[in-house]
Amino acid sequence: MFKKIFAFFDRLEDKVRVKLSHYSMLYAVIGGVGTVLFWRGGWHMADAVSAMYFVVGNDVMQTINRPSIMDGAVSFLVGLFLLLITGLFVATFIGDHIIVSGLRKEKKMAEKTEAEVEEEVNMLKRVHDELHSFSNRLEEIEKKIDAKN
Repeated sequence: MFKKIFAFFDRLEDKVRVKLSHYSMLYAVIGGVGTVLFWRGGWHMADAVSAMYFVVGNDVMQTINRPSIMDGAVSFLVGLFLLLITGLFVATFIGDHIIVSGLRKEKKMAEKTEAEVEEEVNMLKRVHDELHSFSNRLEEIEKKIDAKN
C-alpha cells in the first residue's frame, strides 16, 4: 500500500518538475513561497510548543490559542507540500540540477544508484578527455596553417 502511494507521488512530482522546468520564473515563485511557508510554519509551531511548555501558570491560555497553533501547522504543511511536489525539498540537499534534469526527463540524483552515478562521472571524464584531445589537434592544425602562410 505504502509503495503504491509513494510511487504515485513520485510520478506526480516528476510530471510537475518537467512542466515547471519550462517556466523557471513560476518555478522560482512556487519554490520561494513553499520555502517561506515551510519555515514560517515551523517557526510558529516552535513558538506554540515553547509557549505551552515554558510559560508558567495560567498565562499559557492567554499567550497561545488554537488558531495560532493551526496557522503554524497549516503553513508548515502547505509549504512542505509545495516543496515536495516540485522536487525542491530534496533538491535543496542535492544541488541545483533539478531544472536541467526536468528538461532532459532524467532521473533525479536521489533516484540514481551508485553505479549509475559512477557511470555518469566516467562518461563526463571521457568527454572531457576527448575535448582536450580535439583542442590539441586543433592547435596543431593552426600551427601548420600558420607555418604555410
